[in-house]
Amino acid sequence: MIVNPPKWQSQDTTNAVIQWLLDSDPAIRWQVLRDLTDAPAEVVAAERARVATEGWGARLLALQGADGQWAGGALFPARWFEPTNSERGTGQPWTATAYTLEYLHDFGIDPHNDKVRRAVAQVRANCRWEHDGQPFFDGEVEPCINGMTVMLGVYFGQDVAAVVARLLDEQLADGGWNCEAKNGSVRSSFHTTIRVLEGLLAYERGVGESAEISTARRRGEEYLLERQLSRRKSTGAVVDPAWLQFSFPTRWHYDVLRGLEYFRAVGEPPDPRIDEAIALLRAKQQVDGRWLLENTHRGAVPFALEDGDGRPSRWNTLRALRVLDWYSGHNTGK
Repeated sequence: MIVNPPKWQSQDTTNAVIQWLLDSDPAIRWQVLRDLTDAPAEVVAAERARVATEGWGARLLALQGADGQWAGGALFPARWFEPTNSERGTGQPWTATAYTLEYLHDFGIDPHNDKVRRAVAQVRANCRWEHDGQPFFDGEVEPCINGMTVMLGVYFGQDVAAVVARLLDEQLADGGWNCEAKNGSVRSSFHTTIRVLEGLLAYERGVGESAEISTARRRGEEYLLERQLSRRKSTGAVVDPAWLQFSFPTRWHYDVLRGLEYFRAVGEPPDPRIDEAIALLRAKQQVDGRWLLENTHRGAVPFALEDGDGRPSRWNTLRALRVLDWYSGHNTGK
């Protein structure tokens, strides 16, 4: 934990950054207390409990409709499909049920809170995927969506075993996954692979380890590591310069910080093939010890979490410090 400053940061800078992070919403504060300080467990738990009753978490819960959904749909607002919809040129909207639950997951809202349990029960009873009317926690046909469904299902206490089985069957020969496999693609996608890996890791942590799932995860991890989290295996070139920018929320998009976060969550000693990604992460730290928000993904949101691209980002700073704390803890000489 970053109680004493790492070598890349002075004590005064560390203290100022931690205080800045704490001067925020309960969704951030409780994670800062847990991950970056020596706060007692009961203090962390008390702060986490506030996510459902104050700030962003409470605001999102209050937006759930009488039909048990957010914005009337699973992946898209109900109005998205209306012939008169004028929002199609503004980017994918992030206001419907799936992405709202993902917000709540990222906020770390207590899934055992009575309000949260009632909200999730309504989703289970009423929400259907636009693809073919499948019940929400049954998933649908795209592995990128199903990886998210598994992550959310595990977090909110729903049975997603059948979705996991489908994902295991859909792993490609190169080790990853791709939503375009249904259209004939045989090459994996970073975007889809990170979604599925996050879901499988959550399932093993929440439901129980499985040799089959662990093997699939290792193959998917190797897909990312062989490419140093951003490069083409064939040429070594960066696949997409946008992946070198850090956004939050990440939505369905991949970037290097998201890849690093995944490996931090796994918790094992860092593979040397992430060293380039760590160097990028360190290079992006500002002189005041913070990281910026970059490459926000276009589309309607319930409300803004931060001040916009090019401005200091509490979410990216928290995420970056957690990754560097994990990395440095295993690489004291680097």
